[in-house]
Amino acid sequence: MRKDKPYVTYTFFAINTVVFVLQYVLPSLGIENQLGMFSPAVILQHQYWRFITPMFIHFGLMHFALNSVVLYYMGQQCEAIFGHWRFGVIYLLGGIMGNFASFAFNQPTTLSGGASTAIFGLFGAFLVVGLHYRDNGAIQALTRQFALFILMNLVFGVFDSTIDIWGHLGGLIGGALAGWTLAVPFGQERFTVRARVTAGLVFIFALVLMVFFGLRKFGLYL
Repeated sequence: MRKDKPYVTYTFFAINTVVFVLQYVLPSLGIENQLGMFSPAVILQHQYWRFITPMFIHFGLMHFALNSVVLYYMGQQCEAIFGHWRFGVIYLLGGIMGNFASFAFNQPTTLSGGASTAIFGLFGAFLVVGLHYRDNGAIQALTRQFALFILMNLVFGVFDSTIDIWGHLGGLIGGALAGWTLAVPFGQERFTVRARVTAGLVFIFALVLMVFFGLRKFGLYL
């Protein structure tokens, strides 16, 4: 594991904080409405940035605080394992996959956002590491903790309509595939080239499939 500072985690944390402060100080801008995942805007107004920006906005202080705490502590651990650039790519790809899942499977009237899509991407990537390092006690302990958190969150998502369960599932799958593709900077021999290429192709295929489902909601097809 790397011992230098997790500056990528700090960068994502800072961006989330700045955006949230702007939402609070300048509510008239309607930042959440302009940057959140809202399917009709993506389709009818071609606002494709909404596949990226929702992971940086939050709806209320509690939403922001919870995601910030998880990102701050978990991000440091994951960045130490994956290294800076791999961690950053996994975080972004997990968030993007989560937003694609929201686009594909949520109701057209749903406005969604939050760092949890990207955070679930980190969870997915860490589960992949746990799968490859069953002989490492420390990694297995963290894997069990994260797996329990994922299970609890998904169960709550079934009963709480304010939780974007599709975004969380998309982020989890996207992060797992991204983590499998990029592997870790140590012990590369545990990640075969074939498995890494396959994971990358599955990631791309999943995005295309979600675009198809999203377009179908509006009677459009590829």
